[in-house]
Amino acid sequence: MKFLAHVALVSAVSLPSLVAASAQDSHRLARDLHVQHARQQAGVPPPGGPQSSSAPAAQTSSAAAPPPPAPPATSTVQVQSTSAAGTPAPAPATSNGAATTTGAATTSPTTTYHYSLDSVNPTAVPLSDIVSDAAVAPTHPLDATFTPGAQPTFLPGAPGLPNAMLLKPTDYPALDKIPPTDSPQVQEWISEVAKSGVPIPNIPVNVAGGCPANPQAASDPSRCWWTCGGCTRSTDITECPQPMHWGLTYDDGPSYYTPDLLSYLDQVQLKSTFYIVGSRAISFPQTLQTQFMGQHQIAVHTWSHPSLTTLTNEQIIAELGWSKKVIKDVLGVTPNTMRPPYGDIDDRVRAISVAMGLTPVMWTRISPLATYDTDDFNIHSGITPVGQVLQNWENILGNATTSSKGFIVLEHDLFQQTVEVATGYILPDALGHQPPFTIQPVITCLGLPLSDAYIETNDNKTNPPPAGSASAIFTGPTVALSPTGGTDGGSPNGAMSVSSNVVLSTLLTGAVSLLAGYLSVRL
Repeated sequence: MKFLAHVALVSAVSLPSLVAASAQDSHRLARDLHVQHARQQAGVPPPGGPQSSSAPAAQTSSAAAPPPPAPPATSTVQVQSTSAAGTPAPAPATSNGAATTTGAATTSPTTTYHYSLDSVNPTAVPLSDIVSDAAVAPTHPLDATFTPGAQPTFLPGAPGLPNAMLLKPTDYPALDKIPPTDSPQVQEWISEVAKSGVPIPNIPVNVAGGCPANPQAASDPSRCWWTCGGCTRSTDITECPQPMHWGLTYDDGPSYYTPDLLSYLDQVQLKSTFYIVGSRAISFPQTLQTQFMGQHQIAVHTWSHPSLTTLTNEQIIAELGWSKKVIKDVLGVTPNTMRPPYGDIDDRVRAISVAMGLTPVMWTRISPLATYDTDDFNIHSGITPVGQVLQNWENILGNATTSSKGFIVLEHDLFQQTVEVATGYILPDALGHQPPFTIQPVITCLGLPLSDAYIETNDNKTNPPPAGSASAIFTGPTVALSPTGGTDGGSPNGAMSVSSNVVLSTLLTGAVSLLAGYLSVRL
């Protein structure tokens, strides 16, 4: 669907696609709302314990495999948002495929999105129903589950699957909360990081609120804070090397709706990279096993999805360590890549990740204010209408098809709405595109075998751990970690002093000012 937005906004790939640090609080609120939303489903057990072997949720219906993409379709959607929350009301479909929503008594001017898709899924949920207050859709069982000891034959050297039913949630930190740092397990990880030989830059902890709340950090290029300006290091993966290659990724799961996404991916024979939140892994272990055994790449997305630059060194280690551990406990192998929630990474977070054997994977960014983020996450909260998401996707395509490199897009499998827009519209459109895209997991788009995605099966020849070159990347003042939970040479909570050499960048200062005006855009 080709969106020619009739709005006085910048291109969808510039600001609506930018993940703004200043909107982290609203993102976090949306995540909290989702937890309530998911757990309150009738007949669906809360994700406080391991998933049953029969299905990811008790409320199920028979899941039919989606048919092949339908022929090209064209439609127009008009969204009239309310002044209270900006949430479009459900729109009735018209005979020509157009849909129009009408707002509440007090409304803002109507925004019209024009789009044309090369292909749509004929069983797609109508766009008028993909809204924040949509009725809760039935969840579906996994198409396949696996018995303990099942061998991942596609992964030479990998052990058989562990028995997920033996996992005890009490052996792990509280769900969706930053883990304590004084446990013996975290203390061991702190000691390992201290002995890794990777220098940890002496960079202060940020406060919540992103770029506007941290102007000194945002204007200091020595920190290489991706959030504010898009700085990357050689350790970061941000794109696929070959043009028209798409590194397909989904964040924040597994969830109640991940089985629907997996079913569609199987139908159209696609593989993806899934960035797993540790709290969701312990809640949906069998879904995670099905993702893994389906030859999708599994990667780390922290334990509780915090903004990592706002945490102490020890808290970052705990977040990454527990996520690594629970994934290995469920799958038998440990991922060697991670994605920071909200894309919130600087050299301190990078160094700790690298010291823990994790390579950061971002999503493609083409300017300080332009990233390949569909903003699908914010449909659920009502911040972003589905029409804007598809316009963002259209603008991403416009840039990706003219680039000399491939690309990585930010999408999510956490919410009902994100899965519906992915399986009904975005993926079918991509599959119908000419010339065709090569759609693969990130590890595959890099030209590496899937075995290179896990610490236990990576032979370190084609994909050597990034720690070996870390000393040449992270320069300047460093800090020494101690396994007592503090930081030698810094404050007891790990909040370290910053170098006095702060260089003001005109470009980044302008970016900070612009970001401050768009607090509703998610980072």
